[in-house]
Amino acid sequence: MSSADTHCPYCALQCAMTVSHASSTGEKATTVTGRDFPTNRGGLCAKGWTSAELLASPQRLRMPLLRQPDGTLAETTWDEALDAVALAFRETKATHGPDANAIFGGGGLTNEKAYQLGKFARVALGTSRIDYNGRFCMSSAAAASNRAFGMDRGLPFPVTDLDDASTILLLGSNVAATMPPFLAHLAGARAAGGLIVVDPRRSATARLTEDGAGTHLQAAPGTDLPLLLGLTHIAIAEGLADRAYMEVRTSGFDALRRSVAQWWPERTASTTGVPVADLRAAARRLAARRAFILTGRGVEQHVDGTATATAAINLALVLGLVGREGSGYGTLTGQGNGQGGREHGQKADQLPGYRSIRDPDARRHVAGVWGIDPDEIPDAGIPATALLGELGGPVKTLLVAGSNVVVSAPDVDAVRARLNALDTLIVCDFFLSETAELADIVLPVLQWAEEEGTMTSLEGRVIRRRRALPGPDGARSELWIMAEIARRLGAASTWSIDPAEVFDELARASEGGIADYSGLSHALLDTGIEAYWPFRSESTPRPFTRRFAHADGRARLVPVEATPPAPTDRGADLTLTTGRYLQQYQSGTQTRRATELHAARPEARLEIHPATASRLGIRDGVLVAVSNERGTVRARASVTTDIRHDTVFLPFHYAGDECANRLTEAIVDPTSAMPEFKRTRVRVEAIPDAVTPATPHAAATPVVVAEHPGVAPALVGVAQTRMPSTQEGTHV
Repeated sequence: MSSADTHCPYCALQCAMTVSHASSTGEKATTVTGRDFPTNRGGLCAKGWTSAELLASPQRLRMPLLRQPDGTLAETTWDEALDAVALAFRETKATHGPDANAIFGGGGLTNEKAYQLGKFARVALGTSRIDYNGRFCMSSAAAASNRAFGMDRGLPFPVTDLDDASTILLLGSNVAATMPPFLAHLAGARAAGGLIVVDPRRSATARLTEDGAGTHLQAAPGTDLPLLLGLTHIAIAEGLADRAYMEVRTSGFDALRRSVAQWWPERTASTTGVPVADLRAAARRLAARRAFILTGRGVEQHVDGTATATAAINLALVLGLVGREGSGYGTLTGQGNGQGGREHGQKADQLPGYRSIRDPDARRHVAGVWGIDPDEIPDAGIPATALLGELGGPVKTLLVAGSNVVVSAPDVDAVRARLNALDTLIVCDFFLSETAELADIVLPVLQWAEEEGTMTSLEGRVIRRRRALPGPDGARSELWIMAEIARRLGAASTWSIDPAEVFDELARASEGGIADYSGLSHALLDTGIEAYWPFRSESTPRPFTRRFAHADGRARLVPVEATPPAPTDRGADLTLTTGRYLQQYQSGTQTRRATELHAARPEARLEIHPATASRLGIRDGVLVAVSNERGTVRARASVTTDIRHDTVFLPFHYAGDECANRLTEAIVDPTSAMPEFKRTRVRVEAIPDAVTPATPHAAATPVVVAEHPGVAPALVGVAQTRMPSTQEGTHV
């Protein structure tokens, strides 16, 4: 029996766990147990408890796959696959230029792989065309924080600081489903009656406000910005603003005061649907100290997401919450390495250390670490949605690592068509995801418990991911894959496959940057130190205690305006908002293959209010068609008073006819390039005489495995596994 202390493969809470692996094979060969850690205190949610099942799944990809003339995917050797990848990149560059090659990364990659992927794009391929799926989840909050504070760190304080709060305003995050162990940190606010949840649904998190534990502000979808402007107006008008704090620590108050003057309580109430009394009570509670304001994707995944996150920051600054002991503002990072994944080079406009790629000093520093001329680093590229829009046009060859864009991107039917228009699509994954099904070359990679590396949690804490067991014989680390392709391309620089060595290079490249990891190493992290970045010689758990990251040390109060969105989808009379189930995660590539999780949520459900359902002739449990001009989704109706009468809800974890992102529009926030996921106009109607749809456990396209020496023909990607029953509930 071997074991390793590591962290959960899912969300950015990065709950600590121990993975134990028996050397003999068997149904219980690998198990996980919760481990005491400040974020989870030994607890795991259903996703964490079942995470070990997928390590031995028969659906694992174990050899590279190559598209055959007859259209099937067939197993091939690593040399043949990597030669084909290198040839595609080389010919594309020669014929169409370097920017015809592109990379699409992921927020679940380790820091080492995220760093190396950015370097690979710019050095080995010479392309500016790189971005990642974090653009779909954190970009608006990041833009707002950079603008206000000069630094983007999800929580600029340890999560345990929330324990003693008397008031927590939580906007657009259903943490009871997304990160259940986090609920323990809300207990103090609930006991004080101070948990305030803003959500158009009566979600599991909103229900935590019942019985005197707080208040649910059920604002209409897309009205979070007016709500925040209204709360700020009340804070100023009622003398709740901390003028002494703002005088010393901020700039821009006069302009902000003028900008919120028009959002008096009655106007805010008529726009949002939140009663005036609740607005006033919320503002007064937040002004009573020991208060935190936390935002999530529900307020950020909008075309005005940056403005909304900015308004939340403005409210926190006006009340004097930020950088003070026992209070603050933060945003809840979603993906496992959503924080670290955006710091070291996956974003189109950034170099390691959260440096701007257009900063001459940054280019010189990073080029020196890479051993190349600064002029060889390409200019800034374009963000994710725009990059996907270039596929099959200016972009001819695409490598996808750690993302499933056929489920997660807006307007996925258009994305699928553009992927099919590429000359070459290369996908690195451990399962045959819906995106991998379309690929010309599929490269099997290691899972979380089979590799060494680091992750950066929602607190900005750098933690160690440790190897607990070997991966399948045919799977390889992305570090090895990039090194092999770089060698075939004759790329400059060095390409280590040792995660500790790659981290050391990352640390040097980040030195002097905003996200400075220069004082860290695998060896130091293995001592168990608390390592919050920036970490030069010591940890920085609360970076705003004395000053903000702007040159003058002050935070910026930035006025923002609420403007109604342009009408789209004529004839659609309901607003669709999307979100998560407890048992599923992101695009479902992993969780839809976990037996217990899939059994609990085997299909997408459309939440619809009883009055709306009655008007449309829809009964609970019937199949419905949800449609607009981009497409149609089939789902089963859940008639519930937990949703507003003008709103419907779909989870975004499902593929095919159940994929919510067939409906979302590829319009983006002008500052962050965040797509509008949370406010889509749709029509809903019952499907006459509908037959119950099949809900496949995973991607159902068979993969023919061609014969190679020692390899028997088989079918890959269609088998299901069985797992013994584990603990039920949320395990907090």
